[in-house]
Amino acid sequence: MANLGPSEHLLKARQSGRITAREFATRYRREILGTDERDARNPVIKNRGQKFTLRLLNELSRRMPITVMCHCGEDEPGCHRHVLQQLISKA
Repeated sequence: MANLGPSEHLLKARQSGRITAREFATRYRREILGTDERDARNPVIKNRGQKFTLRLLNELSRRMPITVMCHCGEDEPGCHRHVLQQLISKA
């Protein structure tokens, strides 16, 4: 579900090392839990409906296992997948 990914701007800042993993997680949470308006920095994927999607995944996870995937390695501590798992469980 692409609308749960970090914005292109945020992802590039993390990948280039301009921000720490902690700062990335903070900004990513803010992006996901922020307003439903479009993000001008992310023209390809419109950041809309994240809260609904989190609630949907939370409900599905109560009924069956769900898998959160990313291209990052499993042991990558700064991957948004770890933050996303927390957000889903709290939705």
